[in-house]
Amino acid sequence: MSDQFASPVKPLIDTRPDAFGGRPHLPSLGLTNPNDPPWGVSQALLIWVISIALLFIVPLLAILPYVLYRVLSYGSVEGLGTDANLIFISIISVLPAHVLTFLTVWFLVTNKGRRSFWETLGWSWPENFGLGKTIGLAVGLFLLGGLITWLFGGSETQLDQIINSSLKARFATAFLAAATGPLVEELIYRGVLYSALQRAMGMVWAVVVVSVLFAGVHVLQYYKNLGVIAVIVILSVSLTLVRAFTGSLLPSFVMHLIFNGIQALYLVLQPFVGKPAVEKKAVVSFVIHNLSRLIS
Repeated sequence: MSDQFASPVKPLIDTRPDAFGGRPHLPSLGLTNPNDPPWGVSQALLIWVISIALLFIVPLLAILPYVLYRVLSYGSVEGLGTDANLIFISIISVLPAHVLTFLTVWFLVTNKGRRSFWETLGWSWPENFGLGKTIGLAVGLFLLGGLITWLFGGSETQLDQIINSSLKARFATAFLAAATGPLVEELIYRGVLYSALQRAMGMVWAVVVVSVLFAGVHVLQYYKNLGVIAVIVILSVSLTLVRAFTGSLLPSFVMHLIFNGIQALYLVLQPFVGKPAVEKKAVVSFVIHNLSRLIS
């Protein structure tokens, strides 16, 4: 028999493990399952660690030239902790950190472009949880958070000090909270981390671990205010539960976007509308005032 008839037939689907040792992606057959991702827990945790490291390293590199300028110009670092320009640079440098984080997530999720990014993450509306429910739940969480911070009060947080340092710092914080923060955080926590953890340890423990990790990275910002920390925990659990029960990442992202977007709008408008007298404040006014602390 001729050798041309002895050649093995190539399978229609490449079932070999990808570069990360995970399962192959089958986009042409519509078999993508966000709860069975082509990456494991170790890869997910590595991406999480990288995202945290970038939030420290990139701002540090960004402020170094300004620190050197101050030292060379004034001969000391006195007053740097309250320098409005330094604070603004450290805030706006979070933007390139978010961009690098997004690219890192893209590299993992797509295996360098070999898979569909949004499809693999489950970026779609589930049949039983549409835009109306998403908006309603986000607004409900916003009001609940305001009520909690009003009832428990608390000291001024690190984020309060940053926001009040200058108008440009306030606007930069509002921009990051609405434009890039929700997307990057949802990709990391409810996208990459949750999907790998729920496959390895089940839904309940995945919800617990993701919620703890999400709240934990915000503790340094809000450690002086237990009410704000409680709201962050409630928000994290709610977003993760929505991801768990819908099997989709899009509703969690939209909820996070609305929650942060309302806060960002208030931050932008606050300097121009003034503050009402304390004795005339209604409950809703308290809600809006205290939620300016919760950019997450």
